[in-house]
Amino acid sequence: MTVSQNGESADERNSFIYVVASLAALNGLLFGFDTGVISGAMLYIRETFELATILGYSMNPSYVEGIIVSGAMIGAIVGAALGGRLADRLGRRRLILVGAVVFFGGSLIMAIAPTVEVLILGRIIDGIGVGFASVVGPLYISEISPPKIRGSLVSLNQLTITSGILIAYLVNYAFSSGGEWRWMLGLGMVPAAVLFAGMLFMPESPRWLYERGRESDAREVLSRTRSEGQVGDELREIKATIRTESGTLRDLLQPWVRPMLIVGVGLAVFQQVTGINTVMYYAPTILESTGFADTASILATVGIGAVNVAMTVVAVLLIDRTGRRPLLLTGLAGMTGMLAVLGAAFYMPGLSGIIGWVATGSLMLYVGFFAIGLGPVFWLMISEIYPMEVRGRAMGVVTVLNWAGNLVVSLTFLRLVDVFGQSGTFWLYGALSLLALVFCYRLVPETKGRSLEEIESDLRETAFGSEAERTGATGTDD
Repeated sequence: MTVSQNGESADERNSFIYVVASLAALNGLLFGFDTGVISGAMLYIRETFELATILGYSMNPSYVEGIIVSGAMIGAIVGAALGGRLADRLGRRRLILVGAVVFFGGSLIMAIAPTVEVLILGRIIDGIGVGFASVVGPLYISEISPPKIRGSLVSLNQLTITSGILIAYLVNYAFSSGGEWRWMLGLGMVPAAVLFAGMLFMPESPRWLYERGRESDAREVLSRTRSEGQVGDELREIKATIRTESGTLRDLLQPWVRPMLIVGVGLAVFQQVTGINTVMYYAPTILESTGFADTASILATVGIGAVNVAMTVVAVLLIDRTGRRPLLLTGLAGMTGMLAVLGAAFYMPGLSGIIGWVATGSLMLYVGFFAIGLGPVFWLMISEIYPMEVRGRAMGVVTVLNWAGNLVVSLTFLRLVDVFGQSGTFWLYGALSLLALVFCYRLVPETKGRSLEEIESDLRETAFGSEAERTGATGTDD
């Protein structure tokens, strides 16, 4: 039995890291719950409030509904934009605590909102907390996890996102008979409170501590998750990377970092423009058009959420065994195929009978392929591929773009259906999935089993080696 410097056995270290990662992954549950709960709540919010005006200005009720739904996305963009810098400045653990408080406050405001304007304010505040969570959750888990299990631990964040969506669907169903939308939205306070209470007892990221000159604290944290020999090796790697980094946003545009910025931005955009959130936000509407009755479509939506969770579990189990790229490429290939089938089903004259079941099955398989590939791998990759000094800021940049893509897709889906029809819209998402497959095949690296410092070192060697070859071949000096 291997014992660490503080006397803990390997089993005790493993138990500790799983507890830390599971608590931090509750950030994802907040993310998922907020994504899923509004679809059910909106059915009853329109019965409570007059949705024809905001601040005294007359508006189309559908526009007001859109503002309520997208308010959280607007807040998430703000939270993600601030989250990267705050994660570097305040620390990962402190930002998780701040995010939990913000999310709790937003959920409370929505639950007691006397007017639609206050409800929208609560949605925006709620979204800011989600934006913080989407940046700092994977970042914190990545930096505190041993390399061999980092993939599965960071993927716990995606598992809790999908679990949060499923829980939200179940909450919607549980309170649907009485139309109690305030309970639907207000129950978000529960996971926020659990996250805050749990993180009070968790350590800060060792990499962030070392960067702030707190080497003894960093060593103590590492000793709870690494063997004695691993602690020394990792501290030396962290020290070496710190010496070579300037720590400004300009670093993201340096030649050796730029390829990974492109990878992160590409994954962020493709995760959204391939259409996943149209399913999450509009699943009942899509399922109704395949022939399901209202109640049946709600239950089928719960089924979609269950598939999402189940396939995310598969991804968590496989991601450190098979690697990131195989799951990513398999998932994108499957998404492309299922969107082609889904578009063909909607192209048929009617969706009743076998065609309706084909459409429903392809929709569920599409979600399943997303859940084993682009869903978890995006969040894992962006927590791995950036240098430590700007990791928080880099994740902030790509997460902002991810939320912006979410906002654009959710606002344009119904308009695309009006212009291209449902079949044309799904085929468009399928074409974008195929483009994402080509992008990932050509540009996304494999990071399985390597420490964060090793990944960074490889990027430097590749970039500087290519630059040396280029200048040597041309006889010029940049």
